[in-house]
Amino acid sequence: MDLDNWKVVFKPGWDKYFIKFDSSVQKLILKKIQKMSNPLNARGLHQSSYCVEEVGQYRIAFYENKKLNVKEIHFVGDHTQYTKWYLNK
Repeated sequence: MDLDNWKVVFKPGWDKYFIKFDSSVQKLILKKIQKMSNPLNARGLHQSSYCVEEVGQYRIAFYENKKLNVKEIHFVGDHTQYTKWYLNK
């Protein structure tokens, strides 16, 4: 297992739903995003190349570029928003 830290980057539009959450929810999600720089395994999103982290009822969908050690966050939202997002991918 590679123990190097990951760089976390945000793709345009990742915060479509995030900006509408209250500040306490945003803080929880941002805390989880900070932890994503650690070399932890994430669960895959069905048969796509995306991975998912969960924060309560909220989801963070991202792509792992294992060659560059970069996690690209594409989506943050609640479970319902997440379902709509991945069905349109």
